[in-house]
Amino acid sequence: MLIFRYDNTFEGVLSGVFDAFSLKKWPQQIVAEQDVLPMLTSDIHQVETTEEKYRRVRQAMQSRLSKIVLNQLTYVWFSELPERATLIFNYLIKVFKTTQNISSNYADHDILAIKKLAKKVSHERHYLMMFVRFNAIDNQGDKVYFATVDPRYNSLPLTIDFFADRFADQKWAIFDTKRQYGYFYDLKQTEIIHLNQDDNLVINGGINVQLLSEDEQQFQKMWRRYCQAITIKERINPKLQRQFMPTRFWKHLPETWQEENAT
Repeated sequence: MLIFRYDNTFEGVLSGVFDAFSLKKWPQQIVAEQDVLPMLTSDIHQVETTEEKYRRVRQAMQSRLSKIVLNQLTYVWFSELPERATLIFNYLIKVFKTTQNISSNYADHDILAIKKLAKKVSHERHYLMMFVRFNAIDNQGDKVYFATVDPRYNSLPLTIDFFADRFADQKWAIFDTKRQYGYFYDLKQTEIIHLNQDDNLVINGGINVQLLSEDEQQFQKMWRRYCQAITIKERINPKLQRQFMPTRFWKHLPETWQEENAT
């Protein structure tokens, strides 16, 4: 079995596609350098990631594939699943081996898998855009709107342009507690951030409510009491609630926080 090893980057996958056509070798799988090799591996090719290889394959993709397919491949990459590299690699090999449009050939396992996985990541992206809740915190006298998330897939980077456009007039930060990174918008640009334990912004996977501004604490207290007042206990339907909003997002919503933990 021929295996390609790459550096666990998207550029590395595209460089592997370039090597496959240059060497006329078609591997059964492409695996990251830190991953365990599959059984029955008989030959290994180490992919060298270079800007020239990546650029040429990227240009070929843009000329051969629609914007929808390019987005699907991007979403598949951000799924973080172990099989993502092999799926993208096999898909591109099939694209460049034929002059026909194969994007709708769902009888092909790889093409169908790409579509299904991209759809799942896209759904998670939309969940983030709908359910992110910002909380005002005082950052040395400067108000910043802070939110925590822990999406199933690494879909936070796919939402940043949306938030930067929608909330362009305020400083905000979104932190992925599962992957321990986030983005901060300073009214001009967004940058990747990492938190130290000393920052004390995140506790038990959620925002430290003790750091909320005084106005924010009062507002959230009134909001929770309003939600409790309009709730008809006899009509509570958790199953229906889960259909509209997965339970993994509940802990990030101020209206679901317990009163004693929020003050």
